[in-house]
Amino acid sequence: MADSPRPAPVSFSEFDATTTPQWLERIARDLKGQDPATLTWQTPDSFPVQPFYHLEALQELGGAPTPQVRPSAHWRNVPTYSVPALERGGSAIDSAAAALHRGADGAHFVLAHAEGFDVEHLQQRLPMADTYLGYTVRGGAARLVQRLAALEVAPRGFLVSDPITRHAPDLANQQEELRTAIRLSKNWPEFRALGINAAFYGNRGATATQQVAFALATAAAYLSALPTTADVTVADVAAALHVHVAVGPNYFFEIAKLRALRRLWATLLHAYGLPAEAAQQLTIFASTATWSQTTLDPHTNLLRTTTEAMSAVLGGADAVSVGAFDCLFHAPNEFAERLARNLPVLLREEAYLDRVQDPAAGSYYLETLTDQLSREAWALFQKLEAAGGLPAATGLVMQELHASAQAQFRRIANGEQVVVGTNKFQNPNETFDYNPKRLLRSREFDSTRATYPTEVLRLATALHFERREKRKKRAALVLLGAHTNQIILESFLNTLPEKERLELRAAHPEGTLSVLFSSTEEATLMYATPEQFGRLSRAISRVPIDEPNFIPPALLTADLATMQEAVHVFGFKEFTVQGYSTEDVLARLQGKKVK
Repeated sequence: MADSPRPAPVSFSEFDATTTPQWLERIARDLKGQDPATLTWQTPDSFPVQPFYHLEALQELGGAPTPQVRPSAHWRNVPTYSVPALERGGSAIDSAAAALHRGADGAHFVLAHAEGFDVEHLQQRLPMADTYLGYTVRGGAARLVQRLAALEVAPRGFLVSDPITRHAPDLANQQEELRTAIRLSKNWPEFRALGINAAFYGNRGATATQQVAFALATAAAYLSALPTTADVTVADVAAALHVHVAVGPNYFFEIAKLRALRRLWATLLHAYGLPAEAAQQLTIFASTATWSQTTLDPHTNLLRTTTEAMSAVLGGADAVSVGAFDCLFHAPNEFAERLARNLPVLLREEAYLDRVQDPAAGSYYLETLTDQLSREAWALFQKLEAAGGLPAATGLVMQELHASAQAQFRRIANGEQVVVGTNKFQNPNETFDYNPKRLLRSREFDSTRATYPTEVLRLATALHFERREKRKKRAALVLLGAHTNQIILESFLNTLPEKERLELRAAHPEGTLSVLFSSTEEATLMYATPEQFGRLSRAISRVPIDEPNFIPPALLTADLATMQEAVHVFGFKEFTVQGYSTEDVLARLQGKKVK
């Protein structure tokens, strides 16, 4: 329009530049003489972060790096839908079709059984030529691509199978399927048939450095193993590669993680003799992390997914999927799905986060952080390659992953890492709109998350108080964690005064499991060896001793007499803390005042 204002160049020439010594002087004054170096903190990735960065930071990098550009001009809002094994995906497809009219740009289907997925219904309900569609499968990648090809429409999107990351036992056959998928999709310029599931590591506690390094190691394995025939070259494999990442709530680190991944991707492809243009075609699908989701004070998940989605967008993801805030304990529902779908819409339409390709470019802090993550990730990648690369180095990968997850469990247990609503600012009057008993029994309840040790304590004590109020004439035995038992113990000990804390730690033999025995009249904290708990679980569940695939549940229930006898027969021992009752401990765990 004629009266529209013309953009004017932004100039701050009226302000004098502030030098680094002047900043340091001001910081020292604000700290009242304290050394600014005390503000330097060590990251989980084992390198320090300074309290501030200035012009010298970019000079140390050799000048500001070139801004990063993703393949597509705009990022996409792509919700995720799970399709169970016994379903053909009709309802998920219908939900995706409705979402396209309400702000979504595509859909990501997680298929438990790819062979049964109804691709014909998919074509009827969605404009496949124009819609970005992703598929994550556990097997049958080649057959799914064949069925998509039969639709005679060049699809857009990606396929994630990644047998290396999911430790497929028949790796040779799975890799042959991937070659077939690459061959069939060569003429689909906007489809990536070789997705890497780096989200697997992010959702199990891996650091940012580890996630990037493990993704690179997986890509290197495919680049080395798949080009075995004339019709599948290294260039074909590189063109088919795609990365699915999980983005956590560590805002700046997650931005730098995606930027470091793109930077090192170019280095990796260069090592395989591919041009820089090949690296620029990498597509990244970022989903908000399940690792950081909580069942306690669950609306705080909305805050986490907001910062996670922002990190994904600002870090350069091509597509973003926001998880429902209640997905841990509720079935898919329209309210939660609407909130998740609208969050990226707000970031795009109201925060204008689709207007700039690489908004982090030139930031003293983020450019330095990107460089540090890149160096650390490349060093870890080289360590994996020296160990034989993947899949030979899988043991080393899982060892590194376990160590980082346990470290984060400990930080949450001792309060060093704050999770609002779970280990800090808890709601003592919180009520659950789900059944804690059913949740603890469910095999779908994700016990790999960061806050699981704290949650299981709260849910177990909630069950006890509920049973006492309703005077149920049954008893329950709740396993307070198996793989993370020591972390759960530490979390539990932090609820006690120091004196009782020391006594209880001494009373709990190392290597045993903590359990809560709960009846109408009392609750008792006990411990047992894993073997004792396993035998009791089989007895209560009536599972034969020679049944090889039995996994003891976290919650066991029986009539009071049976449970009391079983606990006695299988040798469970009671925690003993002088002058401190179990009931007081449970009240403290619930955030209630101890009389």
